[in-house]
Amino acid sequence: MPEQAEIKVLSSIATREAYLELVPRFEAASGHKVTTTWAGTTDIMKRMAAGETYDLVMISSNELEELIRQGKVVPGSRVDLAKSGIGVAVRAGAPKPDISSGDTLKAALLAARTVGYTSGPSGVYMAALIERMGIADAVKGKHRGVPSGGTISTIVASGEAEIGFQQVSEVVHIKGIDYIGPLPPDVQKVTVFSSGIHAAAQNPQTAKALVAFLTASAAHAAYKAAGLELP
Repeated sequence: MPEQAEIKVLSSIATREAYLELVPRFEAASGHKVTTTWAGTTDIMKRMAAGETYDLVMISSNELEELIRQGKVVPGSRVDLAKSGIGVAVRAGAPKPDISSGDTLKAALLAARTVGYTSGPSGVYMAALIERMGIADAVKGKHRGVPSGGTISTIVASGEAEIGFQQVSEVVHIKGIDYIGPLPPDVQKVTVFSSGIHAAAQNPQTAKALVAFLTASAAHAAYKAAGLELP
């Protein structure tokens, strides 16, 4: 392992708040440099399919397992970092709908003029949930999205989406919105976010050292402060 290495990371945004707090500590302690490319889940899968190379990939566990199956990520290198449920937000100062149960959430979705969710894991789940609730036709025309890697909070804050859904860690700290709370337990979906060593990594051992730092007990407070739970 080189004395000083540059670790190239490709990551989805769900763990970004905690990661941005922890990585400078790792760099200061280790002398290594971490260069991070942020992308949405859909974009990450496209980048991997196109043959881009990194040292470490951080993405939802289901997609990471798919990358392992594809030979893009080293088998046995998966390490779970954190997990998050889906949160609900409205524009700052707007009325807050009742989301205490699946039934009241359904009513809120039907009452909203526009509904925001992404193409990432939370959005895929929301689309399936809306279908399961039997209101897909009613909500389809009201759906508003953002490009892969974007945050729904931006269009909630602007008023483009009256109500928005994304990982709790991606909405809880955003200005211009009011975080109402997580989806009710009867319809909640918790996603685990994991890391894996890229099959063509230039600095795999240094990347493993970064992962060890990110999962050490000293890192736990940063995840909790960012609205994440430990895996």
